[in-house]
Amino acid sequence: MLRSLYNRTMALADHPHALWWLAAVAFVESSVFPIPPDVLMIPMILARPSRAWLIALVALVASVLGGLLGYGIGAFFYDSLGQPILEAMGKGDAMEAFNRKFNDFGFWAVLGAGVTPFPFKVITIMSGWTGMPLGTFVATAILARALRFFLVAALLWKFGTPIRDFIEKRLGLVFTVFVVLLFGGFFALRFI
Repeated sequence: MLRSLYNRTMALADHPHALWWLAAVAFVESSVFPIPPDVLMIPMILARPSRAWLIALVALVASVLGGLLGYGIGAFFYDSLGQPILEAMGKGDAMEAFNRKFNDFGFWAVLGAGVTPFPFKVITIMSGWTGMPLGTFVATAILARALRFFLVAALLWKFGTPIRDFIEKRLGLVFTVFVVLLFGGFFALRFI
């Protein structure tokens, strides 16, 4: 099923209305859809590098708006919508423990999920469910998604096709290492 969704998403990159499809995928990926918008961004930017920044901006705006939908699901519809989505992703068991600690590290959770392969929809729903301040959520979502999408756009714009394999196979690892180093730096500053 995931492979079929991935193949359909890749086919959308060649569509004349690809920016609208990208916006739709980025929007729903932030609240319910399992395929990240990067799979549309990459072929779109490779096909038209001059539009790299516009493509990244569309993904950013739509993703943050979709994140607000996820936040709303968590805040207003957690029992009927949010919990089944999280349980389908295997995150149902740890929800109570996560809720207790989430808001202490909410900024970092949103930032980490926004730039790494961790499903962003989990964090958007949890942000609403735990009552994270909306301003903190939006500002952090903008920062995280801008880092992710504009870095992908910059790499593709600068290096073109040779960077595609790197992005598709290893960018998640690079983002994860970046976030670990970022957390480690702040942890070291706090306790040293």
